[in-house]
Amino acid sequence: MRVLAENETMTEAVVAGAGPTGLMLAYELAVAGVETLVLEQLPRRVEQVKGGAIQPRTAELLESRGLLEPLLARAASHEPVGGHFAALPVPLDCTPWQTGHPFPIAVPQWEIEDVLEQRALAAGTRVRRGAAVAGVEQDEDGVVVTTDALRVRARHLVACDGAHSTVRKLLGLPFPGRPGTHRAVLTDIRLSAVSSLVPPQIGHISTLTRQAGGYWAMLAPLGGDRYRFTFGRADRADGSADGKADGTVDAGPDGDRDSPVAHEEIAAALHAVYGPGTTLAAVDNASRFGDATRQLEQYRAGRVLFAGDAAHIHPPLGGQGLNLGIQDAINLGWKLAATVQDRAPSGLLDSYHAERHPVAAQVLHHTSAQRLLADPNPGEDVAALRDIVTDLLRLPDANRHIAGLISGLSLSYPLPGDHPLTGQRLPDADLVTETGPLRLSSLFHSGHAVLLDLAGAVPADLRLPPRVDLVRATCTPDPGASVLLVRPDGYVCWATDGPADPGNALRAAIADNLARTP
Repeated sequence: MRVLAENETMTEAVVAGAGPTGLMLAYELAVAGVETLVLEQLPRRVEQVKGGAIQPRTAELLESRGLLEPLLARAASHEPVGGHFAALPVPLDCTPWQTGHPFPIAVPQWEIEDVLEQRALAAGTRVRRGAAVAGVEQDEDGVVVTTDALRVRARHLVACDGAHSTVRKLLGLPFPGRPGTHRAVLTDIRLSAVSSLVPPQIGHISTLTRQAGGYWAMLAPLGGDRYRFTFGRADRADGSADGKADGTVDAGPDGDRDSPVAHEEIAAALHAVYGPGTTLAAVDNASRFGDATRQLEQYRAGRVLFAGDAAHIHPPLGGQGLNLGIQDAINLGWKLAATVQDRAPSGLLDSYHAERHPVAAQVLHHTSAQRLLADPNPGEDVAALRDIVTDLLRLPDANRHIAGLISGLSLSYPLPGDHPLTGQRLPDADLVTETGPLRLSSLFHSGHAVLLDLAGAVPADLRLPPRVDLVRATCTPDPGASVLLVRPDGYVCWATDGPADPGNALRAAIADNLARTP
């Protein structure tokens, strides 16, 4: 970062927001050699569990960057259990999707942020806390971001500043969708006494939810006397939200979104659902949330891009939000890096919106369906529908479909090409190279694209652009192609079955999908 004058600097990319999305993006940019500054309005990280479920596809992507191992060291200890759809009592089975991580991994969100920030800093990112974005101006050459004490000029700004994005509001962008109708509280608490109604360990979500005394609640043990407690009113669907298109409506059961959650409010819900034998000892933190559904129409506005909750919000069902944001970041990072470094093919940066907007739209669609099925006060028709969907989830093909949807493992991108692997994720596998055995996922630790030659077909004199690595190997199991060009985010952008020299077709695929060939 270059200092131009007092309180005025220049960098290549600014990321607004130091949540999981912003920090993941900062890491991706930094490992690609992009000078990156993260601006975070909060002076310090909030140590709240929040979205603490790492879905299988996100786990695969984190492993491909060497980030999963330190997160596993911080994961909650419990028996592996499948994910869920609308909290229905049928675990989702991801094993048919050829993954080494078939179960969601429970890691508190602040722990995820801590690991990502450490790695981003080590890669060269700079993080400035207590720096709320106050102004955004852009021209053909870049963007100027101002805070109360700093003025930064950059090539691009990425807004990862959450559902109530300041950047989005400063640009006057509408956030169309549907206001929330249910309100709830999320809190990390400590209990000094527990009744027999309190779950003794983390299990499938259907074993952690309970309804009584006019409340619905979910109580998840975190170890010792610590619990994650989520609750709301079950005797009404509060539709008093004002439905503003800026996404500012997300309130708790007994107040506006930003109103404090009183100790007495939490204790009353605990007593109602888990009985007088359950005693609240302390509240570590608490916040309110709602179930609004909104999405930006475009993820790019000139030199400004949007990712994570700044681009889309949805009901918190199925453990989607954190994962959607991290996958936004991994899709965007290598594309923005190539653009900043003037090596991107035409249209590469715009492909971020083209690929990720439909993904979030699908999540908004199925979380809306889950919201109906998970209604704490369902009518007779919804109760009947819930029974039917539960029965369907017990059918292997139906369970596989929904498991792929919720886990992210079934995601593919509509990339050009005739090969059936084009646009698909490439599952991890065992490779044997000239230097010895290794896992396919380890090839992506650098954030490079990989040209995987399993047939000795790629000519030795092929000139590759920067950040595309040629790897000759044998592979178990057979991935279904002899030569594969795999993007930094692990999706196949070109493949062939033939043993012949792929020649010009491969050169064209590299130039079209990754970078201009030297």
